[in-house]
Amino acid sequence: MSDLDLLTQSLARNVRRWRAERGFTLEALAARAGVSRGMLIQIEQARTNPSLGTVVKIGDALGVSLPTLLDYEQGPRVRVVPADQAVRMWHSEAGGHGRLLAGTEAPGPLEMWDWRLMPGEHSPSDPHPVGTVEILHVTAGLLTLSVDGEEHRVSAGASASFEAHLPHTYGNDGEVPMEMVMTVSVPPVR
Repeated sequence: MSDLDLLTQSLARNVRRWRAERGFTLEALAARAGVSRGMLIQIEQARTNPSLGTVVKIGDALGVSLPTLLDYEQGPRVRVVPADQAVRMWHSEAGGHGRLLAGTEAPGPLEMWDWRLMPGEHSPSDPHPVGTVEILHVTAGLLTLSVDGEEHRVSAGASASFEAHLPHTYGNDGEVPMEMVMTVSVPPVR
């Protein structure tokens, strides 16, 4: 089974599990996530490979992290993710990428990411649920962080945090690759 097949099967199983645990009908989850009921059915039957944006919306609606939705092993309380097993969630033709390094439920989803944006690349993000906070640390280059239309420059060695329920975009307006480590903390579903 390929990595993609494994992830598709894991996503199907975990969306069904968490939807049942939360007591959500397909209609309720579709409304909360802003995706169609048909898309959820396809995901739960492992008949589609949804976009990262769709998976994030479903995770936010369920109140679980991406690693939880994509986890294919029930592991011990300590989980080590070897460097070669970090999940590359997106990449661009220019060479930019986002890797999901680790995540947990504590008390809501908490994720850690490794991002690289090439010069000229910009990556917009849909707003997350109210109460979501992102913290990032730039390790190389210069990040142009736009939050609710206001730009902030974050240089190598500097960090930033912000309320991520607002529209936000990560950008590299510099001439060298920008690299950062970022955490995303989503409040638990109530």
